[in-house]
Amino acid sequence: MNSLKTVVLMALMMGLLLFAGQTLGGEGGLILALFFSLLMNVGMYWFSDKIVLMTYRAREVTEEEAPRLHSMVRRLATQANLPLPRVYVIPGETPNAFATGRNPHHAAVAATEGLLRLLSDDELEGVIAHELAHIRNRDILVSTIVATMAGTITFLARMVMYASLFGGRSRSEGSNPLGEILLLLLAPVAALLIQFAVSRSREFLADAGGAEISGKPLSLASALKKLQAGNERKPLETAGTATAHMFILNPLHGGGVMKLFSTHPPTEDRIARLEQLAMGSVTG
Repeated sequence: MNSLKTVVLMALMMGLLLFAGQTLGGEGGLILALFFSLLMNVGMYWFSDKIVLMTYRAREVTEEEAPRLHSMVRRLATQANLPLPRVYVIPGETPNAFATGRNPHHAAVAATEGLLRLLSDDELEGVIAHELAHIRNRDILVSTIVATMAGTITFLARMVMYASLFGGRSRSEGSNPLGEILLLLLAPVAALLIQFAVSRSREFLADAGGAEISGKPLSLASALKKLQAGNERKPLETAGTATAHMFILNPLHGGGVMKLFSTHPPTEDRIARLEQLAMGSVTG
């Protein structure tokens, strides 16, 4: 069901991108939207992993430096029928982790020092299995495409706004200025909502996939409880909105209407699904 939801949401995002390009710039705007989307996707596909690892000062570690982590990654990658990803450690006490890389053959798993100290072996296996499920599901590629389309929509809206302010854009006969203004304001918001909905769907899928890889859904549920408490106690200071979706738990916090813009489902909902999965009530 979550896979179908992802496909539908991505189709909506593409439709919104094309609609915004066509409405704001006519045929030229449509071509511009497609061009920038393609250009940004190619750039992010090849370089996003290097950028995010550098952003969080992640350091690649050898098996001698982190034998516990390497052993788990190797064993779980074998169980998931995946190539062995590179292993990184992120400095800092905030417990969290993410996976990155353009495909399973060019992937990396990164865990914070705080995560490695906080979790038991079973809980750590649950987290690593979750990240390997992201790699197996090619979620990094999916999230990159959706984020790039959202960025392109926002870029188009801003370019049209600047052109209108400085008189560089003439209106065609029969155009609707009020409708264009509403689109300028609402299209980026709608794109973000779709982007975050896709991210939430992929998190549920990765939880189920991680439970299947490790065979320990309750260990992942226990890890999520500890991660939630740890992130509330010591938030990740270097976290940004552009990369928040990559972590196993949202490093950013906000309540009320901000939940609409959350990159992750509520932790209690994820835990409840994992507990149901452990009881055999949910199959994925």
